[in-house]
Amino acid sequence: MGIIKAKNLIYHYIKWDEEEKAEEISEAVRDVSLDIETGEFVAVLGHNGSGKSTLAKHMNALLLPSEGTIWIGGMDTKEDETLLEVRRTAGMVFQNPDNQIIASVVEEDVGFGPENVGVPTDEIWRRVDECLKAVGMTAYRHSSPDRLSGGQKQRVAIAGVMAMEPECIVLDEPTAMLDPNGRREVIRTVRDLNKEKGITVILITHYMEEVIHADRLYVMDGGQIAMEGTPEEIFSRVDELKTLRLDVPQVTELAYGLRKKGVPLSPCILDTEALVKELVEIKRQRTVQ
Repeated sequence: MGIIKAKNLIYHYIKWDEEEKAEEISEAVRDVSLDIETGEFVAVLGHNGSGKSTLAKHMNALLLPSEGTIWIGGMDTKEDETLLEVRRTAGMVFQNPDNQIIASVVEEDVGFGPENVGVPTDEIWRRVDECLKAVGMTAYRHSSPDRLSGGQKQRVAIAGVMAMEPECIVLDEPTAMLDPNGRREVIRTVRDLNKEKGITVILITHYMEEVIHADRLYVMDGGQIAMEGTPEEIFSRVDELKTLRLDVPQVTELAYGLRKKGVPLSPCILDTEALVKELVEIKRQRTVQ
């Protein structure tokens, strides 16, 4: 069993009337099964309303299944006695960092979580030092979060989750409110944590460029998993993604258009460097001929 495993997971949102009777039931997650291994960088994609954020909240036991089961580190999220350990195993970073930052000084905010669960003072400061360094925010440790950019705030939020020493970090659209520079900062930080610290990363997003380096992608539609595979496998299916109201990375779209016009490019190109390299090679071959 991987660090996160779901089997036949179903979740219903229920609207209650004034007499506390179920007035409307909508199925946000429908029969989802997945298995995420320790150390993986997995991204979950989908248009608004596809169920991806609802699924993410199950990974931290913020929501509990209506039917089916999800295990975090082998623990069933429906078991009350393991709830705290589930949330220590899988930390959560939300869309708006202001919803997670509560202290008036950066280092105090990062240390808040460990202090709240009784970690000794010396260990708290060790974690604060290490986590701020990991996200590149050591120079701002004495700053007020109010003076930080959106990307910097989100990195502080990530450091605060890291200080709890989770095995897995679930990020629910963490760059949705950021400008392009802020998005790059956060995704670079997340990738470094995954590669250098071995932390399992689950990234929920609708920005295609953010997931080209992921190990595996899940694409959701109508609360179900519609596609699963590596970035190369998923983004080679351009027409199918468009039917799911999703784009592909811009360079992939360009390469796809060139292939349709007869340019002999690889089935899936994910970055500009790869596209330029192939175009140069095609030109060289034609020059030699």
